[in-house]
Amino acid sequence: MRRLLAFTLSIFAKLILRKYRPIVIGITGSVGKTSTKQACLAALGGKFRVRATAGNYNTEVGVPLTMIGAAGGGGSIMRWLPVFVRALQLIFSRDSEYPEILILEFGADRPGDIARHSRLARPKIGVITAISPVHTEYFGSEAGVAREKAALIAGLPKDGLAILNADACDGPILAKKTKAPVVMYGIHRPPEKFEEKFVAGSDLAVVQETGARVPLGMRLKVSTEGTIVPIFLPNVFGLQHASAALAACAVSRALGMNLVEAAEGLRQYAGAPGRMHVIAGIKDTLIIDDTYNASPRAMEMALEQVALLKPEEGAERIAVIGDMLELGALSKEAHEKIGALIARLDYDLLVTVGPLGKHIEYAARNAGMDESRIAVFDDADSAGKFVQEKIETGDIILVKGSRGIHMERIVREIMADPLRAEEILVH
Repeated sequence: MRRLLAFTLSIFAKLILRKYRPIVIGITGSVGKTSTKQACLAALGGKFRVRATAGNYNTEVGVPLTMIGAAGGGGSIMRWLPVFVRALQLIFSRDSEYPEILILEFGADRPGDIARHSRLARPKIGVITAISPVHTEYFGSEAGVAREKAALIAGLPKDGLAILNADACDGPILAKKTKAPVVMYGIHRPPEKFEEKFVAGSDLAVVQETGARVPLGMRLKVSTEGTIVPIFLPNVFGLQHASAALAACAVSRALGMNLVEAAEGLRQYAGAPGRMHVIAGIKDTLIIDDTYNASPRAMEMALEQVALLKPEEGAERIAVIGDMLELGALSKEAHEKIGALIARLDYDLLVTVGPLGKHIEYAARNAGMDESRIAVFDDADSAGKFVQEKIETGDIILVKGSRGIHMERIVREIMADPLRAEEILVH
């Protein structure tokens, strides 16, 4: 049934693309896809009619649904009928408001998924956000993940553009996989031969009002081709949001916008729930909510960035870490690396959630973290009650783990305004 549905939707989508000819931007990567999609939507939205992938519609069914502009019908045939009617209306009549630009997020659970999405959508611009060991039980290794993600830029036309994150993937190697021109972006030094085609970020800082514990957001400077522009991103913190903004600036430049226009659009950036969101906690604490999902590289980045935040005197930094799922044979080693990193970054308290937490706990103790500073739990509900009792005024709490561990329940337990949970938490 699902294969027949995906095939039918793909036929509709191809006919719609052929008729309206929007510019398609494809985005993939191990982490950062949704943040980059949201940043591109904000940057471009002030100048173009833009539609972006809704939620996690990045599958063989979700990608054509975005092109059609409809929500799925679930398991009900009757609920799918309006989707088919909408598609046929687009094909046989003309919608003057159809998007000029489609921003499509491409997910991959199995080998071949990215190539299949690319053949359907035929993106002109392809963005690869990061390569890291995620879903390796299906791809075998990080190299297997890289081959899968590279399928996006391998299918780009010669007059298209590949946009690569120089900080989180081997840009020069990936650049050889495409016949399209390449632009890179990143916080660090540009790779050799890409200095002139590089969107650089610098001077990242938390924006905070005097006396306020919860930051307003973050700022950075973006420079390319001799132009430097300041950018503000509201209600978020962390490198992944800065990186998303850089990718959006690269896309905007490719579509004829200047950096000032992109920066103005990015003031409307709405980071998706559970991606390094800054939330006020009970007892006047600060929560960094990164509960949407977890992979090794994303976990490392979150821990390293929160370690840069300095709590007030007497307060603590707390890492509440759930299992990273779907890592296959790499799982034990990946969790042990996280435990050692937490100890090295000198977190005051480590709380693990899930059966794989034993590897995190073991490695943290081996790296010198005192046993009294580690608590191990099987589930998020019991961990949440413990954290709620343990935290004190001024503490900074990072909460992160794979979706299957339901770490958002912990954030709900300790957030200052639980009535907003449905609005701002992953669900």
